[in-house]
Amino acid sequence: MYDPAVTEPAPTRYRCTACGNLTRFDVTTTRRTRSFHHYSVGGDLEVEETEVLSEDVEAVECRWCGPGAAVVELEPDETAGAAAAD
Repeated sequence: MYDPAVTEPAPTRYRCTACGNLTRFDVTTTRRTRSFHHYSVGGDLEVEETEVLSEDVEAVECRWCGPGAAVVELEPDETAGAAAAD
């Protein structure tokens, strides 16, 4: 479910140096969040706000060729060029 109140960190773009992939990656992360849980009188839960307190990227693997060691994080100036190329 999409929650517009979720505070997400800025997205990170990746590039596979082995095959050139810019669009498909398996990213394994660990997140620590704080959420506001609102329960109705009937006991139904609605999560109204979620804030990401920390996020650790554990692994990034190219979906096309697999080797995580060949994936690099793009710098912000490279990200603009990569977005235009998509």
